[in-house]
Amino acid sequence: MFSGPLSESLLKKAQERDLLSINLIDIRDFTNDKHQTADDSPYGGGPGMVLKCEPIFKAVQSLKPKATSRIILMCPTGRKLTQEKAKELAEAEHLIILCGHYEGVDERVRKNLVTDEISIGDYVLTGGELPAMVLIDCLARLIPGVIKEGGSVIQDSFYEGLLDFPSFTKPEEFEGEKVPEVLRSGHHEEIEKWRRKEALKLTFYRRPELLASAKLSAEDRQMIQDIILRSSDESRSEGEKNG
Repeated sequence: MFSGPLSESLLKKAQERDLLSINLIDIRDFTNDKHQTADDSPYGGGPGMVLKCEPIFKAVQSLKPKATSRIILMCPTGRKLTQEKAKELAEAEHLIILCGHYEGVDERVRKNLVTDEISIGDYVLTGGELPAMVLIDCLARLIPGVIKEGGSVIQDSFYEGLLDFPSFTKPEEFEGEKVPEVLRSGHHEEIEKWRRKEALKLTFYRRPELLASAKLSAEDRQMIQDIILRSSDESRSEGEKNG
């Protein structure tokens, strides 16, 4: 499952340049029986299987984790992955990511081994492999040198608590719709102002809860007030039209 995503694009180049190292460990290699059994039925009964604690502990111990190593369990009960959490984890020198599966892992793994529990959203997947790939990709972008244009990372959605601004490229006009004039003006200060306002507008309409924790300047707050007033005026006009 991992070989494709981890050997393409930016992740491939980052590993080739020794900016990060990714090692895949199969916990079945740390089992004791001939069938390499890594799971068993849950105590107390019920459907599904539970990953056993012994092979997981042995697999982690084989990596010789340091006191500063972060051992992350990908599971639906973990804290939701955010850009702030990603920035924190990207500072760590050594990460060990455990992929949950089936009905989960033995609770003793969570209690005595794991330092962080992370979920990528409020839904259930077959296992933690895909979420682990999402986490790896997210963290890799934050390692200096992985993204050639460092500024593009800062402008990414959620990096500063806001959604990203709209982007355009050639052609200048497509099916009657033109690229906004300000982006063709060459006036960098006005372009930055337009992009900031558009980012605030998108966040206000699509993810307004993000504004509560975003780093906003006094000018940002004034822009938001203007957006709110315009939204109110548009709603009023639409109501009058329909009325």
